[in-house]
Amino acid sequence: MSSYNWSNFIVRINVNATAEKLYWCWATRQGMEYWFLRLSEYKKHDNSVRENDELVQKGDKYKWLWHGWTDDTVEYGDIMQCNGKDFLKFSFGKAGTCSVTIKKEGTENIVELLQENIPDDEQGRQYYHLGCKTGWTFYLANLKSLLEGGIDLRNKNTALQNVLNA
Repeated sequence: MSSYNWSNFIVRINVNATAEKLYWCWATRQGMEYWFLRLSEYKKHDNSVRENDELVQKGDKYKWLWHGWTDDTVEYGDIMQCNGKDFLKFSFGKAGTCSVTIKKEGTENIVELLQENIPDDEQGRQYYHLGCKTGWTFYLANLKSLLEGGIDLRNKNTALQNVLNA
């Protein structure tokens, strides 16, 4: 397995939703908290907090908290690029950067996440490549579940640990 590239991965899922709705899910506080996070706070250049339904902009800073985890598990980062319709790129701590692209393939809308610049060392391989890929796979399935069927698969109980859905 020496030729395997541990520095990046791609996860993709088809979702029966409009590109506008999918972008909203990634680019607003309300959208991110709908399917992914317990708290998604975005701050503008002037340090003011964006409104719940306001689209992020390049240069915004974020603070993210997850369901099933205490406030000690927090991620801070930057919105590096966004185009307001189908592309968003953000820093993801020591785990590298993530780019989200919403694209049409045939009649299907696809959400594609590329995580790259993952450190190629033991911690990077275990926690950021394997761990993040597992996490993104679950959360993209949750995005599809909520948008297509209304069922939220996330574990919201901090006392319940070591489960796939937190």
